[in-house]
Amino acid sequence: MIFMKKLKLIYNPASGDRSFKAALDVYIAAFQQVGYEAHAYRTSAARDIGDHIAAMPSDFYDAVAVSGGDGTLNQALNALISHGHIMPLAIIPSGTANDFANFIGMSKNADTIADALASGNIVWADVGLANDSYFINVCGAGLFTHVSQQVDHGMKTTLGKLAYYLKSLEEIPNFRPISVRITNSRETIEEDIFLFLALNSAGTGGFDKLVPDASITDGLLDFIAFRACPILDLGRLFIKVLMQDYLNDPGVIYFQDSYIKVELTSPSDKYDSCDIDGEWGPMLPVEIRNIHRAIPLIVPKS
Repeated sequence: MIFMKKLKLIYNPASGDRSFKAALDVYIAAFQQVGYEAHAYRTSAARDIGDHIAAMPSDFYDAVAVSGGDGTLNQALNALISHGHIMPLAIIPSGTANDFANFIGMSKNADTIADALASGNIVWADVGLANDSYFINVCGAGLFTHVSQQVDHGMKTTLGKLAYYLKSLEEIPNFRPISVRITNSRETIEEDIFLFLALNSAGTGGFDKLVPDASITDGLLDFIAFRACPILDLGRLFIKVLMQDYLNDPGVIYFQDSYIKVELTSPSDKYDSCDIDGEWGPMLPVEIRNIHRAIPLIVPKS
């Protein structure tokens, strides 16, 4: 008798162009070919991933694979860590942006993912913790940061990442700065800003090289904030962002740290919440920490 390893496969049928469900058999066959028996779970309601993972038997599965976008991955990550299911995690990028999967070079190809799983090529990756919520890619607030929740799914299916960019343009005319106090392990900064991002990887929202030298194993988060400025200056700054030449601009606050706190300083500011990996996150104030070597990630053999 051949004893196969057990793989929990969690997939979101509504992610991205919704094509993963049509290829489900291809993935299961690829996993079986490398010695993994896949047990599939189809997510169908908000937060059901957490309930399903909470009910998983301890030490039954050898690995878990998650198919979906950054939000699906975030829900699985929070449940896996919270319930102590620390096992190799393979990411199948089937969302719209797939920022984190792109950063680690994970392809959507079933054979490539199966080969990576079989090779046991693991990187113990850092994750972020924003108050009580984990994130694998980004925690942010301000201009553009809630675009992923506001874009119509049909628009994302049709236009892909372009839908995010078009929705972002709608925000600019009516947006106003927020006054914040930013504290890290070395200093405190008080400033009016348009937005802030605490990044674990190199980018978010389709901007994949906001921090070209980012690392998910260095124990640090990369913090970026855009100081409030006239709209025309903001346009100039975005051009520099596209050219990957903006981190030293006077309109940008940039540092690396393992601890960051962001709080509002103006009573008139009533900003609702942060965004974490495309999901609604905690309300400000937020304390953000890097949790070093928190999860074993399956990465491509190359």
